[in-house]
Parts: sequence; C-alpha cells; structure tokens
Amino acid sequence: MNDPVAGLDALRGQVVVIDIEAPYVYVGTLADFDTHHFVLENADVHDLRDAATTRELYVIETRMHGVRANRKQVLLRRDQVVSLSALDDVIE
Repeated sequence: MNDPVAGLDALRGQVVVIDIEAPYVYVGTLADFDTHHFVLENADVHDLRDAATTRELYVIETRMHGVRANRKQVLLRRDQVVSLSALDDVIE
C-alpha cells in the first residue's frame, strides 16, 4: 500500500478488526482516526483471556454471526495496534 492514509480512509465507516499487542481484539465500525487514535463505534472489546478460543477463531465467529457490541464508542491508541483489517476481508 503506497498511501496508508488513503487505505484507512477507505475503511472509514466499515466494520474492522483491530489486533493489539495485549490479549484483546477489537471489532467495530471505524468512525474516525488521527495520528494517535482510532475511534470505533458499536464495538466489541474482547478479552481473549475470558474465552477458551483463539484470536483467529473468535474473529471468524464474529464474521459469521456478527459483531456483539459491548461499547458505543472506543478510543484506541494507534501505538498498540499490530494489525487492522476489514471484517469482510476475514477468510472463513
């Protein structure tokens, strides 16, 4: 990707999956972003320590069954992000 900002702009308004360094995964609608944060709306903040499943299986289940939102809005620091992708890009 030659222009990461353009790539992020293309994801605005879409449901995205954000993996971070900690054992959490975030799934929600990318509402906004700046140089330091991502803003997700109608988001599922999932602590992987609370489940007997892997990160990948949880994301696949979310793709199949939909986002189980537990937050109206989440502000996530970009420096914690390992990866970000559209939920539609998750391969089952």
